[in-house]
Amino acid sequence: MSLQRRTEPPAVGDDVARLIVQGTDQPGLVAAITGVLSEAGANIASLDQHTSDPEGGRFFQRTVFTLPNLSVVLPDLRERLGEVLSDFDLTWTLAPANQRKRVAVFSSKSDHCLLDLLWRHRRGELPIDITMVVSNHPDHSDDVRAFGIPFFHVPVEKDRREEAEAKHLELLKGNVDLVVLARYMQIISEDFIDDVGVPIINIHHSFLPAFIGAGPYRKAKERGVKLIGATAHYVTKDLDEGPIIAQDVISVTHEDTAADLQRRGADVERRVLSSAVEAHCEERVLRDGNVTIVF
Repeated sequence: MSLQRRTEPPAVGDDVARLIVQGTDQPGLVAAITGVLSEAGANIASLDQHTSDPEGGRFFQRTVFTLPNLSVVLPDLRERLGEVLSDFDLTWTLAPANQRKRVAVFSSKSDHCLLDLLWRHRRGELPIDITMVVSNHPDHSDDVRAFGIPFFHVPVEKDRREEAEAKHLELLKGNVDLVVLARYMQIISEDFIDDVGVPIINIHHSFLPAFIGAGPYRKAKERGVKLIGATAHYVTKDLDEGPIIAQDVISVTHEDTAADLQRRGADVERRVLSSAVEAHCEERVLRDGNVTIVF
């Protein structure tokens, strides 16, 4: 099985923007939105929409469009959208598509997800700017700095977690739009989630909900599994139960050892995490409670 990846058009120029709309579904929404864009002279490149129920359900729409002199006309377009959409029960955002998300990556001793993100970032495969890597171990400082990315070692001692998280918040404040836990093997406190002020994406080393906790591949081997996988999800106060963004699995057999499962599972983790980061930063993930709509 392979994870489906959708990306922006090859050339995301200065005149490309994204409009994200969600709220209560009702007649006339799409016409109102596209009407404003048409009046402004925009050309819609793609439009994805979903409703949870045509009768009063939740409405979700992502529109990518081109508009000449976007930076000049964007304030007027925002004002016009606000006037028209005020008649509906909606929230919406409008931003240039080339406005890259600032990302902080947290890691521990496992480096496969961390280095994969750094490599994809360097190759321009992810629409992000990695502003820093933060780790509770110093092991990968040289590897990270070789990519030209600042590395911060913040030890997390058992009885001094609050001090470490205070340092994390100091580093992150005003500098990031997203935090990615690339196999960061520490529990994130509720206070940190409240205070950080940006979404947090985690990669879970199994196809949730299964084999939670320590030693997932050993547990999988003991159960004789035929599939292993990985899950990327938003971090919430409920451990490993946040809205799921991406998942993937691969087939395994009785001949695979626990080490084989771990090695092959690492490949899935890399793919799933990078796909989730890409989808989030291209604003293709809309949340509806504990469910995600991924366009």
